[in-house]
Amino acid sequence: MDINELKSNLTSNKKRKRVGRGSGSGLGKTAGRGVKGQKSRSGVSISGFEGGQMPIYRRLPKRGFKNPFAKKIQSINFNQIKNILEKYKINAKEIKENSLFEKKILNKSKGSLKLLNIGELSFPIIIEVSFASKKAIETVEKNGGKVNLIKV
Repeated sequence: MDINELKSNLTSNKKRKRVGRGSGSGLGKTAGRGVKGQKSRSGVSISGFEGGQMPIYRRLPKRGFKNPFAKKIQSINFNQIKNILEKYKINAKEIKENSLFEKKILNKSKGSLKLLNIGELSFPIIIEVSFASKKAIETVEKNGGKVNLIKV
């Protein structure tokens, strides 16, 4: 057995149908589209059409609401801060939202940061974020740190 005789099991051995290539192929002339009518023409898609029956997207009630003015907010917690400080060797006294976005540690398109009280904090930090929970602010101040809130 040579390398050129190997066959892949991943690809199927089915041949592609070549429509409109003569009557001998079984799909010649009209290429399996029948005769005349909207569906025989090119560039036509009747998606959602159910033969005159009320389509399902019109039978079901409209639901929900997407607020176009909603603020995008991503959460950050003490466990993540600890990992960021270890991994990127950032000073615990200079954690700023903008610097985290500029260094591409966090993605700005996901929204501004909100500090949450999840995990343990055992050292003082000075952090500048857009939002913070009351418990998170208490925890930071209990450890001798400070939370500066940015006006958004």
